[in-house]
Amino acid sequence: MKAVRTLFIRHGAEGTAEGRSLRLLREWLSPAQREQFVRKGYFEVIGSDSGMRYRIHAGASVNVCELAETGHRKVGLCFMPIGALPIGDIMLAQKIALETCEGEVLSLARRFAPNGFHFRQARPLG
Repeated sequence: MKAVRTLFIRHGAEGTAEGRSLRLLREWLSPAQREQFVRKGYFEVIGSDSGMRYRIHAGASVNVCELAETGHRKVGLCFMPIGALPIGDIMLAQKIALETCEGEVLSLARRFAPNGFHFRQARPLG
């Protein structure tokens, strides 16, 4: 299953909205973020205001966590753009929001305790 997930994330179903959104997301990721996303199903970003690290997991909601200095999940954040968008577009919007207007995101996001919440491995979309 991991190999299938990796292939989908790396190549996507380019003819579908999900595939095109993942291609766009990959284009916006740094080489290190792309590698994280392919290998682990998430990538990390740095907040624009605080310099905090956030991990964005493959998914459309309850998929973002603020990381402690140790790298452990500190608090979960739930926020997303309005509308029925493909997952890659949602994750890209989350990345851009944290990297450009972190304070506003934090004022709007719903928080959850990530300790009791287990992120599922990303499944192929489509």
